[in-house]
Amino acid sequence: MLDPARMDDVLRRGAPDVVTLVATWRSLDERRRKLQGELDSLRQARNAANETMAKLDKKSPEFAAARDGMKAQSTKIKDGELELGKLEAACEQNLLMIPNAPHASVPAGRGEADNPVLHTWGERPVFDFAPKPHDELGRALGVLDFEGGVRIAGARFTVLRRGASRMNRALINYMLDLHTQHGYEEAWPPAIVRRASLAGTGQLPKLADDMFKLEIPVGPDHVADNDLFLSPTAEVQMTNLHMDQILDGDSLPRRYCAYAPCFRAEAGAAGKDTRGLIRQHQFDKVELVKVTTPEASYGELEALRQDAERVLQGLGLHYRVVTLCTGDLGFGAAKTYDLEVWLPGQDAYREISSCSNCEDFQARRAKIRYRPSPGEKTRLPHTLNGSGLAVGRTLVAIFEQYQQADGSIAIPPVLRPYMGGLDRLG
Repeated sequence: MLDPARMDDVLRRGAPDVVTLVATWRSLDERRRKLQGELDSLRQARNAANETMAKLDKKSPEFAAARDGMKAQSTKIKDGELELGKLEAACEQNLLMIPNAPHASVPAGRGEADNPVLHTWGERPVFDFAPKPHDELGRALGVLDFEGGVRIAGARFTVLRRGASRMNRALINYMLDLHTQHGYEEAWPPAIVRRASLAGTGQLPKLADDMFKLEIPVGPDHVADNDLFLSPTAEVQMTNLHMDQILDGDSLPRRYCAYAPCFRAEAGAAGKDTRGLIRQHQFDKVELVKVTTPEASYGELEALRQDAERVLQGLGLHYRVVTLCTGDLGFGAAKTYDLEVWLPGQDAYREISSCSNCEDFQARRAKIRYRPSPGEKTRLPHTLNGSGLAVGRTLVAIFEQYQQADGSIAIPPVLRPYMGGLDRLG
């Protein structure tokens, strides 16, 4: 949740809907503060009336007049408190819809075309044949079964078969092994999350149309209002691991890595590239999450980006890193780096990881605190997250960058031990 003191900062995003949301919140908050002041005055007047009545003869006309006046004040206070409750709820709901404020270092821009390139790694692979997109390669090898996925679950579901299935599993293990070697604690979270968890990390209420909501029979062991969803990213689970907790300052930073299946309705994907495995309703991801102090968070963001890059470098995949501008920044992020891998079959870069610092935006929503040292006042930590990596898109990149003239796929050397020494799919 945005710190109300940063309302001017969030306007840097430049989006008309943000401007409207901020104006609405300010109007509601002004009414709330004005009413709060009026109620404080009425309570003071009521207290004064009580003191006056205590000094009067209960049978006197003055006592009766004071009593009647106090009753009228009490009625006004009661009505005002009801209105104040509604205004506070409206302010809260409106505040939940306002995105995070960009960090001062985030470049101004309207959208993707304005994202500056931070750096590139490796060289684009050169082929002596026309490179094919991954879906054509996978179909020819019989390892990407798009039709089977449609028969089972509908559009944007795919069955990985034989070598592709084994490579998918190998990638998950490789990523987890690499991250745990560099100081991350591995976790295996539930794939189902509560509404409160999604609100805590900012997916709800803003992105409600992108969620898969579950319908579960009501019973003693179930959530009474069926407020359960399939998780869109393990960022939700691992950040909310500390919902409503006060952490010891000495335990920070906390660094987690987690594999999880992810589910997204992709309601806003119209017009976007949905070819093959690029934009599926179900996909696999290894997620990196950090909880740290505000003073350390931007150093941790640079380290997080490097940890995600290490996976691509180990696989020998050419990619670039871009800094998202104000107009392309995600809802909960204060600053984001996107890692974009090169796909020669599509002659384009595609996002494979977003590494973001959310500052105290998520901690404020999920009520996460830390105590710097015993006896000190609690503070809000900063939370960070990044894909380390999106497994399906990594599979896509390997297919396209490692494709051979005969249609086979060479396997990156670091994955071969995870695949029983196999050096190619063919």
